[in-house]
Amino acid sequence: MDPNELSALWSPWRVEYFKAGARPDFLLEAARTTDDAAHLVVARRAHTFLIMNRYPYAVGHLMAVPSRKVSDIAALTNEEKLELWELAEHAQALLRETIRAQGFNVGLNLGKCAGAGVVDHLHLHIVPRWEGDNNFMPVLADTRVLPEALDSLYRKLIATRDKLAK
Repeated sequence: MDPNELSALWSPWRVEYFKAGARPDFLLEAARTTDDAAHLVVARRAHTFLIMNRYPYAVGHLMAVPSRKVSDIAALTNEEKLELWELAEHAQALLRETIRAQGFNVGLNLGKCAGAGVVDHLHLHIVPRWEGDNNFMPVLADTRVLPEALDSLYRKLIATRDKLAK
């Protein structure tokens, strides 16, 4: 096998992302829903929520999101800014406990040219990492993705959330 070829990339749920045409505003839907499990919402605060990335490159990829549609950091209220970072901290605690994450990539992609998949509703990515793991870029260079089903991981995260709340 050519060492420059991709040897394994198995993320079966991502086909939904590529097959979808005009996608509904899933972040706004998640902000407004009463069915958190159907939208993979892990936690809520007064102005923000924590949601699983439905199309992750890494198992456990979470996003902290303002409940209202905001595309620029300057448009966030102080309460939203504080809650987004508190949810990033909460996400790290959940992922350390649930899937033994050893490190994290945390950040924003603002604007289409910066890689934002949802340009008009900013969201803070919390991506777990492990020693010996690589960031998402080497996925194109022979890095394997070892996924866990979203619904299974969602149930584990909720159980951990409830355990940590006690």
